[in-house]
Amino acid sequence: MSWAQSVTQCIQSGGMLTSVEDPTESNFLVEHADLYSSKTSGFWIGIYRNVNGQLLWQDNGALDFVNWGEGQPLEDQLDYCVELSASTGYWSVLPCSSQKGFICKKPKITDVEKDKANGHLNMWMLLTLVVIILLGVGFMIYFALRIRTRGQAAREERWCSTQTEHSQALPGRDKESDSTNDTPKNEHSVV
Repeated sequence: MSWAQSVTQCIQSGGMLTSVEDPTESNFLVEHADLYSSKTSGFWIGIYRNVNGQLLWQDNGALDFVNWGEGQPLEDQLDYCVELSASTGYWSVLPCSSQKGFICKKPKITDVEKDKANGHLNMWMLLTLVVIILLGVGFMIYFALRIRTRGQAAREERWCSTQTEHSQALPGRDKESDSTNDTPKNEHSVV
């Protein structure tokens, strides 16, 4: 891919062309780039020249560490792009339209960002748990009131039924033994 296509690919994957900040990182890249040396002789890295002619990393970091090959870069190659040699690890300038591999670098996820992501996940889990508990309590209250209402209605129905039975049993009494129904007899006995 060309340098511009490589930049686009890295951005789409959430990163940018790699920067090389120190010899340790350079050695790491060379060790891993050497695995692909049969496919390409070099990889685009994220150096570019700003409008003032200053070399910067694509992430706008300063170019504090350099690993230029012998005689690189030449002044007349200011508008060229930079590749990392897969075999030596040295940098050289090439026309930006050259077809090379590329190395993307993604921002390191810090523990704070991980904790923040886990915190959001934990918050959603907690919120879901609270909603489930509230629904459970709501259903328990609903069914408890429903059972209580049914029980109260059943008691009232039994009470009404008992009252009806008692009121039906009263007219069926023996009229001769009922002293309130026999007025002449009561009067007679008083006299």
